[in-house]
Amino acid sequence: MKTMTAGRRTAGRTAALVWLIAAGSAPVMAQRIGNVYGPALQAADGEQIYAHICRGCHMPKGQGAIGAGRYPALAGDPALASASFVALTVLNGRRNMPRFAPRADAGEFFFAMPVLSDAQVAAVTNYVRTHFGNHYSDRITAAEVRALPH
Repeated sequence: MKTMTAGRRTAGRTAALVWLIAAGSAPVMAQRIGNVYGPALQAADGEQIYAHICRGCHMPKGQGAIGAGRYPALAGDPALASASFVALTVLNGRRNMPRFAPRADAGEFFFAMPVLSDAQVAAVTNYVRTHFGNHYSDRITAAEVRALPH
């Protein structure tokens, strides 16, 4: 009987520790956006947004990766010729890539994905289109992102 009680205490302490670590290590805070809640990234420019959100899958030099999933390369990608295509992909996701537009189900996940503003979507879109061997000089604005379906 003592062993079972000690095991329950240990399990409870472990669960509490995991919760504290997860809560304390979250890089974003929940923010009300319109009618939904979601974590809002406090990054100012496209490079910072890429470093916080995109780099883990698309890699530091935009070379992409294959492992637990397929993460396409952004380096030298001709699909990036369309700023609207890139912005729509960031907003709405594509295949296994999550969406970063505000969503009504933002609170339904254990760890919610960050939510990006239209200005942040424009910034990261412009960043990937002008880095990693990409030389697309036309820029998308926050107003143009706002007009896209999301």
